[in-house]
Amino acid sequence: MAFNFFAGAPLRRGALALTAASAVLLSACATKPNVPNTTNAATSITAQTSRAYHGRFAVQYNDQYGQQRNAYGNFDWQETGDTVTLQLRNPLGQTLAIVTSSPSSATLELPNRQPLNAENVSGLMQSTLGFALPVEGLRYWLQPSAAPTSRATTTMDASSNNGYLKEIKQDGWTIDYLAYADAPATGVKRVNLTRNDPPLDIKLVIDQ
Repeated sequence: MAFNFFAGAPLRRGALALTAASAVLLSACATKPNVPNTTNAATSITAQTSRAYHGRFAVQYNDQYGQQRNAYGNFDWQETGDTVTLQLRNPLGQTLAIVTSSPSSATLELPNRQPLNAENVSGLMQSTLGFALPVEGLRYWLQPSAAPTSRATTTMDASSNNGYLKEIKQDGWTIDYLAYADAPATGVKRVNLTRNDPPLDIKLVIDQ
């Protein structure tokens, strides 16, 4: 999939001409099967009750008519306990959508419209936008670690002495870690997420 962004220059105004769905949007290495440690991962999530990310996103997907669409912009991720609030904004900073996800419910807010509610965030986004971002998986993948809820295959970065993850394959997703923050900062800097069925390509840059 050939689309490029984050080159340092402002995004083109043409990226604003999105459809309603796109506007709202989310060297050999040793590979081994991994069954995530549910207890440790769950404890890690619970112990840090607040987590926040700010960055940029690019999404490429097929709409309900099979046409390829692109969406670009900025995002703010706020995680408090089991609740995630994801705000998507266009390149000019205008709010496109706010998604709130918790274990028992999900809410999607669009500009000048009543909030939409559902039992889970994936179903809500799929029915409203035509695609669903992996919010629940991202809670772990951005740490980075595999989610504790299903089997995963992980690949470590053999070129690094810091024990960095290079790739996770889980729940039909491939998560590629392209860059980590330079010291003294920590954490993921750039990550790509891809899925084949239905096709979805997400590029994230974490600015802070």
